[in-house]
Amino acid sequence: MSTVRAGVVPTRRSLLYVVVGLGVLAGMVGLFLAMFGLNRVVTGLLVGTIAGIAAGAALFVRDVVELTEHAIYARTPFRSKTVPWDSVVAGRFALDEQSRWALALDLADTEELVLLSIPPVRRPVAGAYDMRKREQVTEIRELLRAKRIPITVLPQIAGALNQHWQIAPPTSR
Repeated sequence: MSTVRAGVVPTRRSLLYVVVGLGVLAGMVGLFLAMFGLNRVVTGLLVGTIAGIAAGAALFVRDVVELTEHAIYARTPFRSKTVPWDSVVAGRFALDEQSRWALALDLADTEELVLLSIPPVRRPVAGAYDMRKREQVTEIRELLRAKRIPITVLPQIAGALNQHWQIAPPTSR
């Protein structure tokens, strides 16, 4: 079984990553201005933009939840947490605060680990984003089924996934 990558970056952390990227941009422009003067401001902007995007992207890439055969690894750029499978009580696919569909795991210590947050499905797969989210839902569902973790899915979510993405509702064992 392979590793399934999931995870949702909260808005506050996303803003922090963007601010870090902008800080790198400003730092690079300042460095170029200090070293070369005003004649190299465009070069500083170009190099700073590339460095800022790289820094922000590196932070986003590091912020992930990996589901493996042995455990769940929740990582951010600043910390890492390992969750054993036996501490997962159940999974649920429900609406979140922004009326998006959230696939989350309920943990034994009354914590919640959000794996996916997607906009409601209203049509068949229409592009790469939809295809990737469909694949993630399928992979996570198969892994949870293999681990015998019960999943609760709201009826309207199950119906839309079945109708538009051809993902059958979970069956109980």
